[in-house]
Amino acid sequence: MNASSWRELLRLARPWVLLGCILFYALGAGIAHFLARSIDSSTYLIGQACVLLLALSSSYLSEYFSMLEHPVLRRNQNGGRTPEEFIWLRNGLIEAAAVALTAGAALTVLLFTRGAGNPTVVIFLGAAFLLAFFYAVPPFRLAKNGYGELATALFLTGITPALAYALQTGETHRLLLLLTFPLTAMFIAAILATGLETYYADIKEGRQTLMVSVGWQRGMNLHNWMILLSYLLVGLAAVLRLPWALTWPMLLTAPVGLFQIWQMWQINNGQKPRWRLLRITALASLGLMAYLIAFALWTR
Repeated sequence: MNASSWRELLRLARPWVLLGCILFYALGAGIAHFLARSIDSSTYLIGQACVLLLALSSSYLSEYFSMLEHPVLRRNQNGGRTPEEFIWLRNGLIEAAAVALTAGAALTVLLFTRGAGNPTVVIFLGAAFLLAFFYAVPPFRLAKNGYGELATALFLTGITPALAYALQTGETHRLLLLLTFPLTAMFIAAILATGLETYYADIKEGRQTLMVSVGWQRGMNLHNWMILLSYLLVGLAAVLRLPWALTWPMLLTAPVGLFQIWQMWQINNGQKPRWRLLRITALASLGLMAYLIAFALWTR
């Protein structure tokens, strides 16, 4: 056990997913704040911890089963580790996942003893657990068959904000759908954009990503349509009387989204890809939209 092994555990935790858990959870609770509902800070923090622990256990379980299925490939991908280091890392993953699940279960019991265990919360907590668990664990192993990224999108942009809102209010609200549908479409576009760079490497190494599943050409077209769909859903939400204070922050990101479409169009026409710029743009389109919505919700 050394510093590099601990860094590897941190990398395999998928920090970007953990950051998404924090942002989208804040968005869901922000809807309750926007609607002038009181926010219980203890319930907020316990619920946030539960979501983070679910995401962490899912990431570790997924990598653990990948190591069981392809030990030589995974050992080479993890810096050419010795067999002993590889075994330590693999055992560390299953132990860390078990600790995270146990801690999450204890916090869930604590939530219920605090009176937060209403039927709506139970449904969303159950859905979050099933998505996180079957993302990683056989026989479904969504991470392996191309549906893993869609499951992650649903977990982060759909279930997480809905759970945060339900923990504070015990119910759902139409604002959840009006605000999260555009984010889900933008999230899928970001997945496709980042998956294009590693497309051939993913095929070579047997990773069944969303881009690999749909094919690079259809994936590029789907990417563009997802961004346009995101802003179309924003417009539809405005027609359905989404407050302007929440509509304009999402529309503010349109230039970034259109620039992302232009980059993909350029690549499709044979221009040299600028992968880093495309990656930054994709993350900025999604991250800015989610952040601006959350900021608007919490400052009203």
